[in-house]
Amino acid sequence: MKAYGGVAAAVVAYLFWGVLPAYWKLLQEVPAYEVLGHRMAWSMVLTLAVIIALGRTGQFFRAAREPRNLRTFGATSLLLAVNWLLYIWAVQAGHIVEASLGYFINPLINVLFGMIFFAERMRPVQWAAIVFAALGVLYLTIYYGRFPWIAMVLAVTFAFYGLLHKKNPLPALDGLCLETAVLFVPIVLFLIALELRGGGAFGHIGLSGSLLLAGAGVITTVPLLLFGYAAQQIPLSTLGLLQYLAPSINLVIGVLVYEEDFSRPRVIGFCLIWGGLALYLAENLLGRLRARQRPLHGE
Repeated sequence: MKAYGGVAAAVVAYLFWGVLPAYWKLLQEVPAYEVLGHRMAWSMVLTLAVIIALGRTGQFFRAAREPRNLRTFGATSLLLAVNWLLYIWAVQAGHIVEASLGYFINPLINVLFGMIFFAERMRPVQWAAIVFAALGVLYLTIYYGRFPWIAMVLAVTFAFYGLLHKKNPLPALDGLCLETAVLFVPIVLFLIALELRGGGAFGHIGLSGSLLLAGAGVITTVPLLLFGYAAQQIPLSTLGLLQYLAPSINLVIGVLVYEEDFSRPRVIGFCLIWGGLALYLAENLLGRLRARQRPLHGE
């Protein structure tokens, strides 16, 4: 029963992340940097409230005082700010399809980072997967006459973000609270300065718009809590398969709802990258199946 609950939690979390473009589109009139400020500020407030409600305040503040954690989450806060700012801007500027591409590429960047930073040996199929992805990026670059920088910056910043988190055992909720807390004071001062100059949106774009800005904390924290629960209940391999729900929904929203370009040449580029992902996933699943069967043969 716990497994079903874990899968349900993961699906809902990825659905949240999948429909994020529609949420940011509702805030189209607010500059991306201001949306980012509200997202980080309200996320910090909400995550801290959840930590207090769970009775983990002492644990959190002990972790927050450790120099190692401050260094790690100082770096992740900057990576997160860049990733979130670019994603919000990309959605508002009509680049949802390219943004979704970044999160399809991300798992393959993670494999590459495993080789570079952890001396992990890449298997031939993994190399083939990365070659497919590289060909897809090259094809899109040649066809559109520009490197798909939005997708690549999103993929690389998120990969570095995951890399730093992998080296730190702090729970995801505490980590998000700490990394948003690092930038909380400058962000709040920035938002106050915007209000004093008459350029702030909060309170000036109607009740619904102001609630959407404050709700950015909710749509950030709720899926994170669901994801954290799911990670404890179901295998990482299942989570790994489900993670493609979010960029797939992003892609569908970009193409069908906001009518972004998805002509045949773009489809070909995506298919090359999806081919690489298919190889990576198939090899990963076969490896896990062999690992499960090995003890049985040894009995």
